[in-house]
Amino acid sequence: MAASNPPDAEIAALLRRRPRIALVGASDKPERASFRVMRFLLDHGFEVVPVNPVLAGRSIHGRRVVASLAEAAPLDMVDVFRRSEEAGAVIEEAVALGAQAVWLQLGVMAEEAAARARSRGVMVVQDRCPAIEWPRLGLDG
Repeated sequence: MAASNPPDAEIAALLRRRPRIALVGASDKPERASFRVMRFLLDHGFEVVPVNPVLAGRSIHGRRVVASLAEAAPLDMVDVFRRSEEAGAVIEEAVALGAQAVWLQLGVMAEEAAARARSRGVMVVQDRCPAIEWPRLGLDG
């Protein structure tokens, strides 16, 4: 099943804004995608708050890790590195905490929760990676 996503122009506009990002599932392991994507986002001028209860209080790329989305607030965008079966709950929590956008990484989809979020005016991008979308969309910097 293909994920329903906003048009490329809307995704590009979101990324150009360089929203403040809470990165759920952040890892301090260089071989993990979340570690590399966080570095990409920081290098492109995004403010990123890593979220991982196991690593809370530590640092990834010089940013202090927090245990929960609530601690990462205020939320603009939430980038989710969790399994699809866990992503729905993260979407629900992000919406409840006031996130304007939720981004689910490659291979991650939660269509029912995404539809509920969209009905509340939240942009949801699924099964995509901002580090891949940035050059694909021809964004600067």
